[in-house]
Amino acid sequence: MNSVSSQAGFSSKWTKRLIQACFGFLLLGLVACSSTPNKPKPTALADFNAKVTAQKVWSVQLSPFGANLSHNLSAGQLALVTSSGLVSLLNPANGAETWRIALNTPIAAGIGGDGERFAVISQANELIAMSQAKVIWRVKLPAASFTSPLVAGGRVFVLTANRTVMAFDGASGQRLWSQQRSGDPLVLNQSGILTSFQDNLLVGFAGRLLAMNPGNGVARWEVNMGASRGTNEIERLTDLVSGVSRVNNVVCARSFQTSVTCIDAMKGSNLWSRAAQGHVGLSANEVAVFGSESDGKLVAWQAGSGQVAWQSEVLRFRGPTALNWQSGQLIVGDALGWVHWLDANNGQIVGRIQVDASGVAMTPVRVGQNWVVVTRSGLVQALRAE
Repeated sequence: MNSVSSQAGFSSKWTKRLIQACFGFLLLGLVACSSTPNKPKPTALADFNAKVTAQKVWSVQLSPFGANLSHNLSAGQLALVTSSGLVSLLNPANGAETWRIALNTPIAAGIGGDGERFAVISQANELIAMSQAKVIWRVKLPAASFTSPLVAGGRVFVLTANRTVMAFDGASGQRLWSQQRSGDPLVLNQSGILTSFQDNLLVGFAGRLLAMNPGNGVARWEVNMGASRGTNEIERLTDLVSGVSRVNNVVCARSFQTSVTCIDAMKGSNLWSRAAQGHVGLSANEVAVFGSESDGKLVAWQAGSGQVAWQSEVLRFRGPTALNWQSGQLIVGDALGWVHWLDANNGQIVGRIQVDASGVAMTPVRVGQNWVVVTRSGLVQALRAE
């Protein structure tokens, strides 16, 4: 499976190519197909009133990163895995490498970890667990996975493309439990939701978010976050995408090209939902929820009501990553290799720096006083903005 997982025979080569063209994570983050060979021209960078000055602190060159890969920050360490299977554990304060291991196998889903153990999933559907630069166990999965494993509580959790959640013992790799849900016949070739909230395992199944007991996989509550639309399987694709925002008890998530929804994660109840055309995750503070649409438009929704607080087209067609709000700063990378700081009150650019023309591969992450940015060419760079 290159772009979708088929559960109901909807799997012709032509269909897979179409979905790959329409729904793949393209260079500029555009998802809709076009009948013209000309892509929209990225919005030119305009002059701005600089309020943030950024400088490069350290950099490390690794091998290239592709789609579905992610970084993991745990116990003060930054773990990354490249497309070719190079796993590196870095000290985010100075970029020093604690250890590395070359798995020498193409990677399908990014890295998860708890500071002691780390796990990735290969394109051969193998779950690989590591500790101290050594592989400690491998398990063959029954289906492909595009979602980073979650390592927590001495266990490794996996979400596969046939909508199955599995838990493995972190030390031995023994399967502890498995739960499967039915859903739409197609699965998006993109990282889904597999995270935690207090003592719950939060999992995205199609357009629904479930809170599961991490001990046995039994559902505690579920809420619909993406209504299915359209006349065929492609148009009805509503999978929840990775990158949830969490502020106190409020969890917000995006349904692929359908909506942005916020829920009360203590009760499993819907707070508000708004139509949105995006395919990357969200970030939030107590005032607003921030998101990037697939055409590059940036949007802030009021946290309490879901009403649009502001919209900005300064990065239109530039393929922005998901936005990230941390430590009083709102940041976003783009597919042309620039990192931008925004005014959270209106979306205006207040700072900018170019990192690498290959493009920013994943959402910048805040580590201490620095922002760590990863590019598609494999450059890992720390930036400090004041």
